[in-house]
Amino acid sequence: MTVADSRVLAARNAVAVSFVLNGFCFSSWAARIPEVRTELSLSNGRLGLLLLCIAAGSLLALPTTGGAIQRWGTLALMRGGGVMAALGMCVAALGVAPAGSATLAAVGLFGYGLGIGVWDVAMNVEGADVERRLGRTVMPRFHAGFSFGTMAGAGLGALTVAVGVPLTVHLIVVVLASLAYLTWSSSSFLPLLQDASEGNGSAWGAWLEPRTLLLGVMVLALAVTEGTANDWLAVALVDGYDTAHWVGVAGFALFVTAMTAGRLLGPVFLDRFGPASVLLATMVVAIVGVLLIVYGGNLVVVALGIGLWGIGASLGFPVGMSAAGSDPVHAAARVSVVSTIGYAAFLAGPPLLGFVADRVGTLHALLVVAALLVPAMVLVPAARRQQQVVPAR
Repeated sequence: MTVADSRVLAARNAVAVSFVLNGFCFSSWAARIPEVRTELSLSNGRLGLLLLCIAAGSLLALPTTGGAIQRWGTLALMRGGGVMAALGMCVAALGVAPAGSATLAAVGLFGYGLGIGVWDVAMNVEGADVERRLGRTVMPRFHAGFSFGTMAGAGLGALTVAVGVPLTVHLIVVVLASLAYLTWSSSSFLPLLQDASEGNGSAWGAWLEPRTLLLGVMVLALAVTEGTANDWLAVALVDGYDTAHWVGVAGFALFVTAMTAGRLLGPVFLDRFGPASVLLATMVVAIVGVLLIVYGGNLVVVALGIGLWGIGASLGFPVGMSAAGSDPVHAAARVSVVSTIGYAAFLAGPPLLGFVADRVGTLHALLVVAALLVPAMVLVPAARRQQQVVPAR
């Protein structure tokens, strides 16, 4: 193995760590949300507004991160985003307890969202660059790392709640330890290929590129496909099939497991058949899965549908990031644009499904996913990309 090859593999491992830690930090916070509601005496509506601060911060950071990466590089932005996320979460944790201030918690979560948005774009840009240099598909496995991180964070969160570890201690220790490890591991990131003559103007020029915008809209539909399950699947099973709450949670766990498996196995099919063909197939699989859940009638068929939905939702976001980052010169700007459009799903998705659910029921509201995927299929050709293998430097 040459020195160049070993540097690319080290960068690959560093990117994987970044994805795992990102998911670990987020799910550590999510595991304490019921306690946050109790400590701050929030209604469900006010809790929803508090949680919206994270998405608002991320969406504010995403459009400008591409230009910042072009100027300072992924390493600086990754570390800067990590610091901002850690400080934001510390402020949020202190706002919950001992301060008992929803306002302080909201400010902290907004800062956490800003940091996570920067961190997210930086790790996806670096991941696309590593994938290009390796000459094979690895981005879905990076996103599987995020899923593994969320599982680990949720497990640790459940344990800390069970043994009575204070929320503030748990969250501050998690984010500071994660920041320390992220800072160390990200030193293996590789320098990006850039066109200095274009400057930062190309970061905003990407918003005028038809292919980049089409990719963003496609990723938006696929993000709704994934995010709807995160927000509504468990509730839909409880409401639609009158099941116990643990059955709804088990259904969501099955979805996450299937999605993670799809991301681990997906690169084999993507390299063999190409991203466009595989994306079309997964969209069809997701549509069939949703239809089985809504109209299956019994839990065995519904479980099959959940598995198919998870597999069908697994590759959209990572393949979109790969396609956006296929040109090393413009990767940062295009990934920033596609991420911004795609993450809008996490703002628009929950209220859209809630509005529909109020009228047709939670279970049948899941059909919105199938309806969005049909026009999204038309946009799949935008995911075709030319592999540009750039020698490691």
